[in-house]
Amino acid sequence: MDENLNKEVELGIVKISDEVVEVIAGLAASEIDGIEGMGTTLVGGITQILSGKKNLSKGIKVTVEEDKATIDIHVVVKYGIKIPEVASKVQENVIKFVESMTGLKVSAVNVFIQNVVLPKEEDKNNEKQD
Repeated sequence: MDENLNKEVELGIVKISDEVVEVIAGLAASEIDGIEGMGTTLVGGITQILSGKKNLSKGIKVTVEEDKATIDIHVVVKYGIKIPEVASKVQENVIKFVESMTGLKVSAVNVFIQNVVLPKEEDKNNEKQD
């Protein structure tokens, strides 16, 4: 696996790191209605707690081979949504953003539903009052 995407141009080399692609994919996925957040691994969660920084690429793994990328995204969805529809929208949005911003061809976006978030008690009470 290549650590960075390298492009040779007339003026020099353009390098796009895997982490940049991860951040782009994370932002694209979080724009979709029904996505509550990104999943995280144990190590990623501990790192975020210790550093105090919000990690925009948590729950995302990018594998770049030549000019193609495979992206694995672990997401948390809201209760009551249609999971296949939301997952499809995530795939479409991630492909669109990554390809347009990096010029990299996305061969696959694998969406893993890691958790479902139930509505809070306050939200349930507000819905009953409406």
